[in-house]
Amino acid sequence: MTPRGVAVLGSTGSVGTTALRVLARHRDRFRVAALTAFSNTELLAAQAAEFGPSYIGICANGSTPHAGWTEGSRCLVEAATRADVSIVINAIVGAAGLDATLAAVTAGKRVALANKETLVMAGALVAEACRVGGGELVPVDSEHSAILQCLAGRTSSEVRRLVLTASGGPFREWTPERLANATIADALQHPTWRMGRKISIDSATLANKALEVIEAHFLFGLSYDQIEVVVHPQSIVHSFVEFVDGSVLAQMGTPSMELPVLYALTHPERVSDEQMPRFDPVAWPSLTFERVRMDDFPALALGMAAGRRGGAAPAVYNAANEQAVSLFLDNRIRFMDVARAIESALAACAHGPSDTRAAVMRADAAAREHVLEMFAC
Repeated sequence: MTPRGVAVLGSTGSVGTTALRVLARHRDRFRVAALTAFSNTELLAAQAAEFGPSYIGICANGSTPHAGWTEGSRCLVEAATRADVSIVINAIVGAAGLDATLAAVTAGKRVALANKETLVMAGALVAEACRVGGGELVPVDSEHSAILQCLAGRTSSEVRRLVLTASGGPFREWTPERLANATIADALQHPTWRMGRKISIDSATLANKALEVIEAHFLFGLSYDQIEVVVHPQSIVHSFVEFVDGSVLAQMGTPSMELPVLYALTHPERVSDEQMPRFDPVAWPSLTFERVRMDDFPALALGMAAGRRGGAAPAVYNAANEQAVSLFLDNRIRFMDVARAIESALAACAHGPSDTRAAVMRADAAAREHVLEMFAC
């Protein structure tokens, strides 16, 4: 078997480092052909020394790349479309991952997608690029990987609904009064997953779950009426699929991204991995589920409404959220201002189309500018 070439975009982040741990255990099947990172040159250099990729890119200008590295954002598309790459793990955070996904699927690659913003911003454009170029998307998010595994080739006409699980984040039991004074440190303390700063804040506001609902709509071709969210604090059940005959399947496992990464690489095949975290049901004698407190976490309802609205609304939602989270992490706005910024941007900027990349990027830019002006930044 000739190992398949893999590009890891965002190799120094939490998903990227997880992916490299998995790839290191399956060198007979996969070869790391390209690595890119945003600015962590020290870790990227160590990864390059371990895996020996033929292409290395660093996105941030002025980050002092090593000899032979490509500098600047163009490295993402270059890495994703190389002839020696057949699988692209897109672990970029935010809107920056869109062009690489579009380029990869247009070039006929498999994209193991951890960059949910790609489909939120431009789901229809990505679907068309897959159709024209022959590429494919396989989700890496644990919730969507769970759905894919439960479907096992079944068609959307056989599905009654999808139920995405959410841990509830660090503020699941907080009162509205406490939420109003939540700090950055509070929001970064996710109870079950270890993630990057941006996605940790998204999990605290439940914006991340809204992004996942929109992503599920495009990945599995189901209406928003068929997609629900429940809180599951233990993060053991990653999603449910209910079929039209009433049968419900769930995919379970310990909170680790290693299995979703491996399955995205090998789908539909399953391969042995003795180092994969094992699930012990006795260690989890009680699994609980709760309704989402929609009024206390408005970012979720706003995102689901943006998905239903369509057009530019999902791109505006994503961009406003990204900009607001950045301001929160810079300690320039309060935690509840994130949802307030999203709501304001949707009211002001979500009226346009999303039928071209240019239209999507105009909506993205308008939403970011709106949020900055809103807080006089």
